Amino acid sequence: MSLTLDTEQIYAIAEGRHYELFSVLGQHVANDASTALPLGTTNTVVQGAVIRTFQPDAEKAYVLTSTGKQLPMKRIHDNGLFEILLNESVGPYQLKLENAVHKWQVIDAYSMESVIGELDIHLFNEGTHQQLYNSLGSHVINFNGVDGVHFAVWAPNARRVSLVGDFNNWDGRRHVMRSHPGSGIWDIFIPEIGDGVLYKYEVVSGDGRLLPLKHDPYAPYFEQPPGNAAIVFQSKFIWSDDDYMERKRELDMRLQPISIYEVHPGSWRLNLHGDSLTYVEMAKTLLPYVIENGFTHIELMPVTEHPFDGSWGYQPIGLFAPTSRFGSPDDFRHFIDACHAENIGVIIDWVPAHFPTDEHGLGQFDGTHLYEHADPRQGMHQDWQTLIYNFGRREVANYLLSNAVYWIKEFHLDGLRVDAVASMLYLDYSREAGQWIPNRYGGRENLEAIDFLKRMNELVHAEGGMTMAEESTSFPQVSHPTYNGGLGFTFKWNMGWMHDMLEYMSKDAAYRKYHHNSLTFGMIYAFSENFALPFSHDEVVYGKGSMINKMPGDEWQKFANLRSLYALMFGYPGKKLNFMGGEIAQFSEWDHNSSIHWHLLEDPKHAGIQRLMRELNALYSSHPALYETDCDGRGFEWIDCADAEQSVVAFYRYSANRERSCLVVCNFTPVIRRDYRIGVNQLGNYRELINTDDECYGGSGQSNVLDSTRKEGQVLADAIEQHERPASLNLSLPPLAVLILEHIG
Repeated sequence: MSLTLDTEQIYAIAEGRHYELFSVLGQHVANDASTALPLGTTNTVVQGAVIRTFQPDAEKAYVLTSTGKQLPMKRIHDNGLFEILLNESVGPYQLKLENAVHKWQVIDAYSMESVIGELDIHLFNEGTHQQLYNSLGSHVINFNGVDGVHFAVWAPNARRVSLVGDFNNWDGRRHVMRSHPGSGIWDIFIPEIGDGVLYKYEVVSGDGRLLPLKHDPYAPYFEQPPGNAAIVFQSKFIWSDDDYMERKRELDMRLQPISIYEVHPGSWRLNLHGDSLTYVEMAKTLLPYVIENGFTHIELMPVTEHPFDGSWGYQPIGLFAPTSRFGSPDDFRHFIDACHAENIGVIIDWVPAHFPTDEHGLGQFDGTHLYEHADPRQGMHQDWQTLIYNFGRREVANYLLSNAVYWIKEFHLDGLRVDAVASMLYLDYSREAGQWIPNRYGGRENLEAIDFLKRMNELVHAEGGMTMAEESTSFPQVSHPTYNGGLGFTFKWNMGWMHDMLEYMSKDAAYRKYHHNSLTFGMIYAFSENFALPFSHDEVVYGKGSMINKMPGDEWQKFANLRSLYALMFGYPGKKLNFMGGEIAQFSEWDHNSSIHWHLLEDPKHAGIQRLMRELNALYSSHPALYETDCDGRGFEWIDCADAEQSVVAFYRYSANRERSCLVVCNFTPVIRRDYRIGVNQLGNYRELINTDDECYGGSGQSNVLDSTRKEGQVLADAIEQHERPASLNLSLPPLAVLILEHIG
């Protein structure tokens, strides 16, 4: 029997019911108030020190002192609880352990102090710890001269939190973590382990329930599904993109060409074995493809760890970990570094709007509704049956804010596209009356989420990143600075333009004149936000049809319509985003289980669409009139927006200094419109930069070579007033085609 522990304490340790092992295991002063005397003894003070350890695998245990002494410990419980009473403290020590098969030495985890500092706890309690990921989670460190791994997690309502893993046979009795009252943080330093260790947290709730094993919310690496254990990972990557990162900081992205290629990394292309490409393989294949086709950025659908492939990553469970499906975190860093070496930016989809209910995840993490609201009217998404973060809880907001900083700072990402922003902004999102709780003013706006988004944008911009909002409502000032009352996003997806254009293009050409306002209405609000024009994955799933199959008419008209839609997109104000497969006019909807249908490029019609996209990207990135004023109304002028009868529109795009301009003319009928006069600002020659009816794209080859005096691809403006302009072009408008022209003097 122990000299200093009563029977109940001994059995509690041996059975895993003792919740503060740091108060009894390790080395303690024997007369310390925290070590109770045995029941029934006199109140005599026991002098000296006591060392205890719980080692279920050992039959014998010894204390090895720094002076070389080996002191045998007494086994006080058959489950492996050992104790030794000393005349005085021995200072640093190790344990020598034996059983019938093995002998081994360890540094006692309970002999180590806490790594968590007062400043960390102070900032955490404030909700202002911008790099919280450096304090919580798992980190390979040298602490007080000892190599090991520090683990820390937030579980304020737990009765016990234990670290379990390969190193302790997943036994929750052996490494009960140290609690930090007032913060809810638990931590422990485990000596002599390192990279590659699998681990989880075993949590006993406040009411005594043993919860399913929980993953580490801050883990940087996980097992590949269906496994879900976290993996200790220490990055060894050396970046080579300093020049790129420095240049990027000086740029106003509103004034830069941004043409995004949206990619689902698991299905862009499969290898010869039918498996998804790794991050390293993407650097060798996806990156050259993006460069060849003229895109400026790659946007990856969520790469944060997620349990279910069919969620496409939009139900993430490990926000700090790039999914291990495609490689390690350093493999992902390699991909980004390779992109930056070629001046290609990388954006990821980021999902702070909701998280799944998997029992090993954040839901009821410590036995209570910790990360989510308790009331399902606030804490459960009706559409997706997922949980909603409690943005008003500062520790939860801090978790998400530090995560946004993490991706920009630690992975050098160029930006975050924030998913489902509308669902965050409104308390009644997709809810009927009585299914939601108004804010403190009685309104429908989620005030806490709004504050969170503002702060997130400020922090990301401070790190040199940009943000894009997928926001489908008329919420004001989404992309306006926070100091002017906006949410602070760099850009907002122009969902209205996208819906209008796809609705318009889906009409038979004979009926488009009745829907002409769909072409023109977007200009009423085109510069109310900094817009990006998205043809994303959402438009080619769930029965919506592929981009080419949205187009009406016979096969020739389908391809001509798609060519004209893409050319209009690149002439229209706003940054560009196209989802993989659209650039080759894939007929089938996107399927996350299979590759893009690359064999279609053997058909000249599909290859023509790809060539057009490549040349539109090249023109867009090289011509300041097409990108510098994407977000500035002074760079756009209608020439003619009223010719509904012939379904023709024409407009000017200007560079920021108005020294360069482009003329965009669109004919959305399959009729060649000869002698069609378009007013222009200047006399002289105009050159066709793009004609989507060119035979090289699969068109019919109608051009503006009207007589032998005109040069190929050039048209001379006459001194004939038209559309209230001093000169005009007498054009031949090809069928279902878009012309982009430039004045060349």
